[in-house]
Amino acid sequence: MYPLRRNRRLRTNEAIRSLVRETIITPNDFLVPLFVVEGKNVKEEIPSMPNYFRYSLDLLEKEVKELWKLGLKSVLLFVKVPDNLKDNKGTEAINPNGLMQRAVKTVKNACPDMLVMTDVALDPYSSFGHDGIVENGLILNDDTVEILTEMSLSHAEAGANFVAPSDMMDGRILSIREALEDEGYFNTGIMSYSAKYASAFYGPFRDALDSAPVDMIDIPKDKKSYQMDYANRFEAIRETEMDIDEGADIVMVKPGLCYLDIVREIKNEVDVPVAVYQVSGEYAMVKAAAEKGWLDHDAVMMEQVTAIKRAGADIIASYFAKDVVKLLNS
Repeated sequence: MYPLRRNRRLRTNEAIRSLVRETIITPNDFLVPLFVVEGKNVKEEIPSMPNYFRYSLDLLEKEVKELWKLGLKSVLLFVKVPDNLKDNKGTEAINPNGLMQRAVKTVKNACPDMLVMTDVALDPYSSFGHDGIVENGLILNDDTVEILTEMSLSHAEAGANFVAPSDMMDGRILSIREALEDEGYFNTGIMSYSAKYASAFYGPFRDALDSAPVDMIDIPKDKKSYQMDYANRFEAIRETEMDIDEGADIVMVKPGLCYLDIVREIKNEVDVPVAVYQVSGEYAMVKAAAEKGWLDHDAVMMEQVTAIKRAGADIIASYFAKDVVKLLNS
């Protein structure tokens, strides 16, 4: 005897599948990473990230307006700093007329309602490519936090809606939160990279910003002393809960696909929005395989972002954001 309940009835055609679909992707799910460089009329494709670009400020303005027309309302800014402005203390990071500060103002002038988040870490400004100050072969935590706090204040002064510390230094959320409050930036939010793993998927991003750790004697050759061990699960929950206690408004898991178990664990434990960063290596793999004809680009792209949201992501930072929204709009 066949069962009275046949699950396939709800899969019969696209109309019924759409009607009962549990996870829906919309433009409101996305945070768009943008890479900014000095110069004019510069739109440089990143070789390891096909169809993704670095923009000078004049073209950043055009890109932001296009994103807004597509329904994408939030951006996350990163800057590629000229080598002559890099040092061990990230001094350029707190320059009130620095590239990041000007980029924030450019976006806000072009599209005042666009939500602007800014990357807070020293690696783009570091002569050693690290997220912190290097001394005697060690990454200094507390000294780095002081600069990250100044950096966050500088971004808030420029008009950023959120600062996004991506460095994984201990105690930086509390320091930044207290400084923002003390200076009257009560409405400036913090999106903390709370569970950021020491991943091999970041390679193309470091190419985009020329921010990979340098290969020198007595300099750490990786970021494993501050980014998390990818074998660990409970540590991610501890890190996230601590950041929330210190004042984080949004928490992030990075990377995405290999860490969806972590996303779900954190989503089940916390009561703040959870962001997921679908990182450059995840993007590049799909692009490369699609170019070879080995994968259906759009089908895999949609499956991946849906999986990230299904796992519990409230926000998806993704280089696919424009591609996804254009596909949805079509």
